[in-house]
Amino acid sequence: MHVFTPQPERSVVAVPPPGDGPGFWSGAPSAVSAGGWIYLAYRLRRPLGEGRGYAVQVARSADGERFEPLLTITKEEMKTESLERPALVLTPGGVWRLYLSCATYGTKHWRVEVIEAGDPGGFDPANARVVLPGDLKTGVKDPVILHHGGMWHLWASCHPLEIPEEADQMVTDYATSVDGLEWVWQGTALDRRPEEWDARGVRISAVTFTGETVIAYYDGRATAAENYEERTGVAIGPDPSTLTAVGTEPAAGSPYGAGGLRYLSVVPVQGGHRLYYELTRADGTHELRTELRTGTA
Repeated sequence: MHVFTPQPERSVVAVPPPGDGPGFWSGAPSAVSAGGWIYLAYRLRRPLGEGRGYAVQVARSADGERFEPLLTITKEEMKTESLERPALVLTPGGVWRLYLSCATYGTKHWRVEVIEAGDPGGFDPANARVVLPGDLKTGVKDPVILHHGGMWHLWASCHPLEIPEEADQMVTDYATSVDGLEWVWQGTALDRRPEEWDARGVRISAVTFTGETVIAYYDGRATAAENYEERTGVAIGPDPSTLTAVGTEPAAGSPYGAGGLRYLSVVPVQGGHRLYYELTRADGTHELRTELRTGTA
């Protein structure tokens, strides 16, 4: 069992932020390797009052570091107040899917919509449909979606809505599907740990099936004040529905103060793996960075 712990000192910028300073973010990546390219979907954000999550871009790269944008989807096109982490998926049948986390206007509620296309540059927001609606009590966002063992697996961040001041809290629930579109919830896969560094919220960001063990990477925070600056932890389990956090400290964070390292995406490439994640700079800006890991290094 090999765990990929991010090492920011080995990383380079893959997508620069849309501005400098707190609230300007590029990040929340979802990576797919196909046909000699790495395709990356990610969220672009401006500060509160200046647009929040205003767009999701899909881009491609031959070397995993320099990306060419293929498509930009705006929050206006998705009829949402803000866009959060997307999930880019290539089905076994060759269909591309882009799952989009959408904030419902004037509320703390989130839903997930999906668009299908024949290629990663062909997603049309006019064809979007809701696949994870949430409900009056729960907002659903930031899905991680994998096809494994002949079925679809999904882990999503779920937020309580009954008390608006508490809506930043989150757990990760697990769902299964035969087609990746109609989902059946199977309960909470990863929960918070009282009085630990992840006591306020846990959000699975990447999952790897390794023999009889499932390895998950997750974003965690201890307090509401740490919202937006989560750090990365590791959880393991015997199956995708039952994951337990490992250790008493985060596995990775920003080298700058209490800054975050979150939304890890791990993609296999020739000779190793590429890691993509959102990292907080010294000035509070978030940028999308990548590092190449060869073998077990």
